[in-house]
Amino acid sequence: MGRRPIWGTAGVLGLAWLGAACSDSTTGPGDLQVAVSAGPSQVRQGDVATFGAEVRDASGSLATFAVDWSVEPASAGFIEPDGSFVGYEPGSARIVAEAGGSRDTRDITITPRGVSTGSFSVVGHGAVDERYTSDLWVYGGVAYTGSWGVRQGPAGLQQGNRLYAWDISNPGLPILTDSVSVDAGTVNDIKIRDDGAIAVLTHEGSADVQNGITILDLADPLHPAVITRVTDTMHPGVHNVWVDGAHVYAVVDGSSPASGLRVIDVADPAQPVVVSSFYGGDPQLTFGQFLHDVYVRDGLAFLSHWDAGLIILDVGNGMAGGSPAGPVEVGRVQTSGGDTHNAWYWPATGIVFVGEEDFNTPGILHVVDATELTAPREVATFRVSGSTPHNVWLDEDAEILYVAWYTRGIFAIDVSGRLLGELDRQDRVVASLTYDGAGACQGGGTCTWAPQLHQGLVWVSDLNSGLWSLRLGF
Repeated sequence: MGRRPIWGTAGVLGLAWLGAACSDSTTGPGDLQVAVSAGPSQVRQGDVATFGAEVRDASGSLATFAVDWSVEPASAGFIEPDGSFVGYEPGSARIVAEAGGSRDTRDITITPRGVSTGSFSVVGHGAVDERYTSDLWVYGGVAYTGSWGVRQGPAGLQQGNRLYAWDISNPGLPILTDSVSVDAGTVNDIKIRDDGAIAVLTHEGSADVQNGITILDLADPLHPAVITRVTDTMHPGVHNVWVDGAHVYAVVDGSSPASGLRVIDVADPAQPVVVSSFYGGDPQLTFGQFLHDVYVRDGLAFLSHWDAGLIILDVGNGMAGGSPAGPVEVGRVQTSGGDTHNAWYWPATGIVFVGEEDFNTPGILHVVDATELTAPREVATFRVSGSTPHNVWLDEDAEILYVAWYTRGIFAIDVSGRLLGELDRQDRVVASLTYDGAGACQGGGTCTWAPQLHQGLVWVSDLNSGLWSLRLGF
């Protein structure tokens, strides 16, 4: 069994709500009486409804007293200490409020969610069999894919030292137009600046032990040209990057203060300068505290810091006086499973989707409420049996989250409404596909690494087989 969510149903102070109480109440010691006084009688599966209770003493006056909430049967849904309820199983259920030995209930009906189900279809495939494929980034009519590790290919053992450029003007037939070879054992990540002028790729396992990043000129996007390589303070290796305006945020491998985040000023791409660093792990621990990924948006950097958790920095937002040259931590949270792998921040809702890359449990996708950036908290999970999630992409307009789930393929998940509890029990899967059949990573078949929604198609990099374009239809 995997580790379960950290949410509980411990009692909280009873709130005075106006409304009619249910009939099967019981009286507690000292003539305290609790009544479920607010909440609907019908709830759609996966939607959140709030129930309220009032507690009165022997004189009939409202009393402040701890109220414990539960649901019967327990499998029917989940209820928070504040009375927020989400239904899992369509059918009849009962909301229970207890206080000081007094009990009251409300019978409810959970109706099916009725999410619009769709299906993925394969549009095109750009095959790569000489190297394992890592991350991707799509811009305009071009896709870029990295390479990972060592693979026995048609021409023998090949290192992950290439970045591939693809012409995707015809999505049904991606054409490999060029590649960039660098000194690396793995080119794990590739990102493009918003203006499309430059790209940044990462180095791990360089033969000269001078890892870092390489900055590329995209004046001819189908034929990237090297501008410069940056290695300053990044020798252990760079696993992931994010490009935000004039700055590159690079993830340096290792569990020590010498690793962590580097912020590089690339206003002049030919003369990049490291302007700051940040390490959020416990300096007394030498394992499991490494920074794995970074996502920057609205002047905030979201650091996926493995067992140190999700860490939020002000890097220009203004809430704590931070800047790229002076990051300031504003909040952090350790999710219920650890192994914090990646994050996507959704400002319109305050939600952060956090991947847990744990191959033993297996891994889980966590949902963090960061409405209060200084006090983020986990509120929901989504899990798929048999594999672990990797990278995600959110269609914020359609409220659909695309998740690469390694050998289980690509998932499209409905993330509309308030998110609470175990999302995989709420009929939220819109579609899923193992586009290359059953797979084994570093073997054959499907091993989905990363998705990106671009011009109506979902582009996917696959560790085993390269670049795919998919269409979600209804």
